[in-house]
Amino acid sequence: MLIRAKHFVTREPLEILMRDGRIMWIRPVGRVPGPVDLEGPWVAPALFDLQINGAMGIGFNSPDLTVDRIRTVCAVCRSHGIGGMLPTLVTTAPQAIDRALAALELARETHPDLARMIPGYHIEGPWISPHDGPRGAHPREHVALPDLDQFRRWQEIAGGRIRLLTLAPELAGAVPLIEAVAGTGVVVAIGHTEASPETIREAISAGAKLSTHLGNGSRAMLPRHPNHLWEQLAADELRASVISDGHHLPASVLKVFVRAKSLERLIVTCDASPLAGLPPGVYPTFDGSHEVLADGRVIVPGTTYLAGSGQFTDHCVSEMMRTTGIGLEEAIALATIRPCELLGLPIPEVAAGKTNPLMVFDWREGEPIRIVAVTP
Repeated sequence: MLIRAKHFVTREPLEILMRDGRIMWIRPVGRVPGPVDLEGPWVAPALFDLQINGAMGIGFNSPDLTVDRIRTVCAVCRSHGIGGMLPTLVTTAPQAIDRALAALELARETHPDLARMIPGYHIEGPWISPHDGPRGAHPREHVALPDLDQFRRWQEIAGGRIRLLTLAPELAGAVPLIEAVAGTGVVVAIGHTEASPETIREAISAGAKLSTHLGNGSRAMLPRHPNHLWEQLAADELRASVISDGHHLPASVLKVFVRAKSLERLIVTCDASPLAGLPPGVYPTFDGSHEVLADGRVIVPGTTYLAGSGQFTDHCVSEMMRTTGIGLEEAIALATIRPCELLGLPIPEVAAGKTNPLMVFDWREGEPIRIVAVTP
């Protein structure tokens, strides 16, 4: 595949030859350009999102998850510039997580393109706060206490590919579990919590490295000063993922997070709901029903609780630029370099020898990114 587009950092027009998923060479566009296979205004590494729950009515937690359904979600994500992701399994019965991991492993084993797109999995719950607010949209009946043996069973089913675990560190047994799991190389994140500042520090000392969707999965009312939000925001040891979809966090909060965490410790995620991409309406889910509102929010019907996002990562990158004033290079890094650094994955680049997918896209100052294509 021969690609022609401007480099998103240097803005230099380039021709890029890819063969079997590898960038073979890159050269400046010649004086008399010839035919190419793919052309667009800009080229950058494809996006990587560490928290995707599903799309178009298909959830990774669904009891009827199949390889074909996984492929459908991946195809929708690719149309939004996402070349890699961690399918995320949220709070449910342990045997349901067993089934989901087995289905995802089958998809990877039988489809090399899916194996390239899915380097691992994110388990978010069931070891989270049981209380309204910090629990978010996770079903109360399946919230449980941390269980290291259970995690090891899931990791065995997953072929060792659970790369990220989100839990609430205030639960009994959570801190020892963080230490044990982090010691295996899995990234442990703090989320859906109401932990005291002291417990946040204990979790960090035990090996926690990330705050999952900081500013969400929390009580609406917190003590003014000593609270888990300030403690995580101030902790240089913690990176933070943010859902910059225009609904989860106000622009002022995103600006403060950028200034407090710095762009080196922030990660953009869309936290796409299984209903992402669907029109407004109430839809059945594995744990009841969720509603897509006319403004794009996805909620638990009859409540104000957000149930993931109705948007994808390209939209969230665009929103980061619009709301915080950061540039294109900086915004794309938050959804490419930063998550891969955290997870210990190869850093994606537009460079000869690299095997990461590329996205070709359209963008003008002050406007959202529009994806043209993602390479295989």
